Amino acid sequence: MKYSVSTFLLVLFLSCGQKKEEVKATADSAPDKVSLMTLDPGHFHAALVQKTMYNAVDSTIYVFAPEGPEVNDFLNKIEAYNSRSENPTHWKVNSYFGDDYLEKMIAQKPGNVMVVAGKNSKKIDYILAAVKAGLNVYADKPLVINPEGFQKLEEAFKIAEEKGVMIYDIMTERFEVTTGMQRQFSMLPDVFGQVLEGSPEEPAIIKESVHHFFKYVSGQPLVRPAWFFDVNEEGEGIVDVTTHLVDLVQWELFPDEIINRADIEMVHAKRWPTILTLEEFKRVTGLETYPDYLKKDLDGDKLEVYCNGEMLYKIKGKYAKVSVIWNYEAPEGTGDTHYSIMRGTKSDLIIKQGAEENYKPTLYIKSKGGENFDNIIAEAIELHINSKFAGTKAEKVSEDMWKINIPDEFKIGHEAHFAQVTQNYLRYLEEGKLPTWEVPNMITKYYTTIEGYKMAKK
Repeated sequence: MKYSVSTFLLVLFLSCGQKKEEVKATADSAPDKVSLMTLDPGHFHAALVQKTMYNAVDSTIYVFAPEGPEVNDFLNKIEAYNSRSENPTHWKVNSYFGDDYLEKMIAQKPGNVMVVAGKNSKKIDYILAAVKAGLNVYADKPLVINPEGFQKLEEAFKIAEEKGVMIYDIMTERFEVTTGMQRQFSMLPDVFGQVLEGSPEEPAIIKESVHHFFKYVSGQPLVRPAWFFDVNEEGEGIVDVTTHLVDLVQWELFPDEIINRADIEMVHAKRWPTILTLEEFKRVTGLETYPDYLKKDLDGDKLEVYCNGEMLYKIKGKYAKVSVIWNYEAPEGTGDTHYSIMRGTKSDLIIKQGAEENYKPTLYIKSKGGENFDNIIAEAIELHINSKFAGTKAEKVSEDMWKINIPDEFKIGHEAHFAQVTQNYLRYLEEGKLPTWEVPNMITKYYTTIEGYKMAKK
């Protein structure tokens, strides 16, 4: 399924701070390629989509946004990608700045795919407007952060189906190699057996994610906008980062299966804040004082950010637990971390990322007593793993534990995963359809996070 870009009146190619004007579209736009429109880029993930060029995507991108530091940061990152010495990109940018940026994008429609990563409070309204206008949506998570937003999301998916367009959220964590391999081993009965039902004390699957407010992105200290710390704008942790974790629970426990909201039973959910000092806030935002809209979250001169959350729930009868934790800054030499375990009848599949693993995600297989497990793992790697991840080996580290050593060439990092997700999305656009399970599972994913949010807020 090909997507054409017709000749529209467009905005003048602008640098930051210039006045808005409208002129004709660039003459060299390729009519047979996907054309991207980035709306109100307020999160660095918007730029990471453009860190790589794609054969199927026109090299001109269209930016519609209010003037301010956030769109400036986006444009600076694009320029940095264009001017880097190794594998530079060659994006051309047409920018429109003004308070009516959404209306202008809908009226002009210079492209056929809206890319959005920014204030989560506004995202679902952007998505609704886009699909009503017959535009495809490629959106950073989360699509919704409250019950009202979830109702709009259900409406958006109905409209998208009627209009023949796609809504897709950017699930980068599916492309982290140890997670993908955990999933692949769980589908091998000789190694894993069958997934257990689990219990509240020992769930069938656990996903825990630890993040940090201050960190480096593309080699530069990340400056976060002040609204990132406002849960009314960014969303609480239980509906933000946990989106990835709930997605992985579905994707790993029930590969390629449709999951409906009736398959979800929330058991327990809680939330708690991370406390930031004014000095820490200054360092990560560049601001000298707290803006007025954050004063509701102050305890003296300390900021309480409800970015931590945990959910225990049942999915198709299996117990699952997800939790997200935010700290201010990782200790030297460390970074964001991930822990996971899948419990099977023959083995547990464990991802750890601690000091012993040099803070790199590492997959372990822990046997539950089967004979000849050395041979079973070696055969599984030869028959099912090395065809995709050549050179992978199993190292026995104890009587019942094997470490899966994956070649470094497959450990490409979080930023590079955006290109992989984008290539997937472009393939779906070309085919004109998503996998049958993607839309119902997206809806159920957000149903799960919102149910957890509602329970934690009680």
